[in-house]
This record gives sequence, C-alpha cells and structure tokens, in this order.
Amino acid sequence: MAGAGAFGRQHLDALATIEGVEVTAIASGTLEQAKRVAATYGVEHATADLDEVLGRPDVDAVILCTPTPLHARQAIAVMQAGKHVQVEIPLADSWRGAQEVARVAGDSGVTCMVGHTRRFNPSHQFVHQRIQAGELTLQHLHAETYFLRRSNLNALGEPRDWTDHLLWHHAAHTVDLFLYQTGEPIVVANAVQGPPHPELGIAMDLSIQLRTASGQLCSLALSFNNDGPLGTTFRYIGDTATYVARYDDLWTGRDEPVDLSTFDSAGGVVRQDREFVAAIREARAPLSSVTDVLPCYEVLYRLDLQLGRG
Repeated sequence: MAGAGAFGRQHLDALATIEGVEVTAIASGTLEQAKRVAATYGVEHATADLDEVLGRPDVDAVILCTPTPLHARQAIAVMQAGKHVQVEIPLADSWRGAQEVARVAGDSGVTCMVGHTRRFNPSHQFVHQRIQAGELTLQHLHAETYFLRRSNLNALGEPRDWTDHLLWHHAAHTVDLFLYQTGEPIVVANAVQGPPHPELGIAMDLSIQLRTASGQLCSLALSFNNDGPLGTTFRYIGDTATYVARYDDLWTGRDEPVDLSTFDSAGGVVRQDREFVAAIREARAPLSSVTDVLPCYEVLYRLDLQLGRG
C-alpha cells in the first residue's frame, strides 16, 4: 500500500476482507505516518521509499493512494518493476500522463487498474444492470459534487502538501460513470469555471455539460465552496424510472429506498479491490482497466483546453 492517508486506509480495510491477500509493506510520505498505520493494521514493514517496496520479493502488487501529481510517474515505476498496480483515481493529472501509463501498461504485461469506484458501487451497478437488460435508457445524468475545501486538508482533516483538483480528480468520477452507463462516446463537452482561490490557485466552482451521439445528457456541478452535506449525489433520469444514488445507496426519484439485496453487503471499495485481486489471479483485464477508463481522461483534456489550461 503506497499512501497511508484517508483512502489508503479504506483500501487496507477492504483488503483485510479478501481471502489470501496479505499486505506486506506500507509506504507513505513520511516514515512516521507509515509506521503508525502499519502498526494499526499489523503490517510488518513500513517505509517512506516506494522504490524500496518495489525491490521486495514479497510484493506482487501495489495500490497507489498517493498524491494525484505522483500517480502517473509512480504507476509507470511499479509496472517497470514487474508489479501489478491499481492507481487510485485519477490516473493522471494530464492527458499526456494518462496516455503514457496506458502505453507502459500495454508493453508490460502486468495488470493495470484505475480506481474508478463508481463502477463498483452497488447503487450504480443496479442501474447498470437495468440498462444492460434493456429495461432503462438513460436520458439525463444529473450530478452534484460538493465539498468544503478552502484549505489543503484531506478527508480526515489532515494537512496535504498538494492541491486537489475539481476537474482532474472529482469530475473524473462522473465523466467515466457517464461513459460506462451509456456505452457511447461523448461528442459534446463544455465547461465553465468560477474564479480561482487566491491562495490555492485552483477554481473552486465548475460546471460541466456532456452529450453522447444519441443525445444522452450529463450535467455536473462541482464546488469546493459548499458549506453543507459533502460528497456526490447522482440523479439518473431514464425513460422508465428515476434513481438517486449516493455512494453505495440508491433511492427512487420519489425518495423510496431501492432494495439492493441481490448484491452482497460489500461496498464499492471492497468490490473494487476484489476485482483487482481477481484480475491478477485470472490473468485478465479488470473492469476499469487503464484502457477502459482512458476515454474519460481524453474528455477531461478537451474540457481543460476550453478552460485555458490544457
């Protein structure tokens, strides 16, 4: 496990439920944090040096929960060391970086998966199965991603030494989900943003519109200024039903809970890690392989060009 922050610890919890998986080393930005989390989870080896982990014979695979700007470079280093890798979302913070990871993955022969958790949440899987069965055609996906992030703190309220990004991180969840649920390329992509934060230097508010060739729409609002409920809510407006998804839970458009008992009780991160392990064991491409999610990053690049960053 590379990265012992909030999401790294979610993966450690998930891996503990998967038979035959052992976490043999934790690498983090500081040795103190690595040792503290390793002690909590009963992991023997802790280090602040990812390269040291990559040289260990008892490491077959690495999950990267490190700062976003490191994802592409570290994913490439893991694959070049002959290890399987799961890169937490986002794959990269640039189109060039995403393409380079995909190229190395194709040459390496190891498993390269990207942590697009929305593909694995039971709520979104329920909707996906209805779409695949021809019981629902999506007309409009409306999503709101709201946080209060006026300083560099992670989900645990701990200081970060890097800056999160609405487009290259949080929008990636919804753009990829829209591609996954519609099964169509995005032919229209528009974005506008609010003014940058005077200290963080990033846009704190963002609005995105997407359309597929057949006319399915996605409207996405994102904010780091929201002083209220945090996280993302998805409203699926279809031809036969409306659903509202929030992480692993699902309701109808009339706020009636949807029975997801056909799924087991595992949440999205557990399902995601199960898929990573299964893909390695079965020597197959995982759902949300780097190839599967690459179109999402091409759309983010098009939007970034509109916003003047590129």
